[in-house]
Parts: sequence; C-alpha cells; structure tokens
Amino acid sequence: MSSKNIYSSFNYAIQGVIYVLRTQRNMKVHFLIGIMVIILATVLSVPRTELMVLFLTIGGVITAELVNTAVEEVVNLVTQEYHPLAKIAKNVSAGAVLVSALTSVCIGYLVFIEYFLKFDATVFRQAFPVHYLIVMAIATVTFTIISLKAASGSDDLLRGGMPSGHTALAFALAVAIWQTSSGLPVVAGFALAALVGQSRVEGQIHNWWEVAAGACIGIFITSIFFQLKG
Repeated sequence: MSSKNIYSSFNYAIQGVIYVLRTQRNMKVHFLIGIMVIILATVLSVPRTELMVLFLTIGGVITAELVNTAVEEVVNLVTQEYHPLAKIAKNVSAGAVLVSALTSVCIGYLVFIEYFLKFDATVFRQAFPVHYLIVMAIATVTFTIISLKAASGSDDLLRGGMPSGHTALAFALAVAIWQTSSGLPVVAGFALAALVGQSRVEGQIHNWWEVAAGACIGIFITSIFFQLKG
C-alpha cells in the first residue's frame, strides 16, 4: 500500500470521527467526559492496569457512538419513511451505545470510588510514572485538536485548518522533554517543534496563526499535566 493510500485511509477515518463529533450531541459529551477522566486519573495517580481499562472503556464508548451514527445514516439512505425494521436497526444501535455507556459508568465507579473514599491532600502527592503522564497529555492534546476541528467544521484533521495538530503534538513533546530533561535535549526538542511548525507553513498547509494556536495548545495542556503532579 502506498503512503498516499495510507494517508487517505487515515484521513477518511478521521473525517468520520469529526463528522460524528460535529453532528452528534452525545459524541461531544463522550469526548468531554473522556478528557475529564484522563485528567482525573492523572491527578489521582491511577495504576497502569486501571489506566488501561479506562482508556479501553473510553474508546469503547466512542466506537459504539461511531457505529450507531453509521447505522442511522445507512438507514436514512435506504428509506426516509417509517419502517419497523428501520426502527429496530436504529434502536439496537442506540442500545449498544447505552450498554457501553452504562458499562463505562460502572467501571469508572469501581476505579475511582476508593480514591474518593480516602480522599485527602496526600492523594495529589503520589508518584506517577512520567511516561504515563506524557501519554495522557498527548491523548488529551489529540482529543482537543479533534474537538476544535469538529467545532470549526473542518473534515480534514491531517491537512490544514485551525489549529495545526502536528504543531500541537510537536510542542507537547517538547514540553515533556523540558519537564524531564535539561540542557541540549530541551533546546533540540523545541527547535524540532519549531521546524515542524515552519514546515507546515512552508508547505502551505497552515498559516502562522494556525501554527501558533497549535503550539499554544500543546504547551498549555502538557504543562498543566506536569503541574498537576508538580
């Protein structure tokens, strides 16, 4: 498979996610709750196994909503008139979302209840592996970029639009290097992030405002994560 076909495949898939996020209120709620859960898990220093379960749960709910929207659109394509089978198809797909959402609530309760019951200031001082922190910051930056693209009406996450996702991720990684290293690696990290932004402008994919917005988002979100565990 050529690189162009791989790019097209990713782009079409992301367009689907953005379409659902832009048109479906429930998807907006799922994304917002997902970001909040990631931040909360960071603050409470949730262990790796429970963190994996949370990520799988968030992904499961979002996937169910994507499938539900796909089923609804196919049914609407086939018929605009009331039909018992069309109603069943839509109800079953909506039921899948409901089951996944209720399951996520149960999992969230089981993961967080003990932290809430023994909640005090010491919870915030627990050690949290840096590599987990970086992954969660990157995930939050990605969710934020997708949400902003959907809100702006853009279907193409990988090329153009406000803000620059590539630049946001590049500066998020630069901040992570800054928080975990010193000296030359920090300079190199920000230099490479700046080059990413410049390449997006020179390639006429983004303008300077879009690149600057992406850089600010990446820096701001990643800095918040590290400050939470500072």
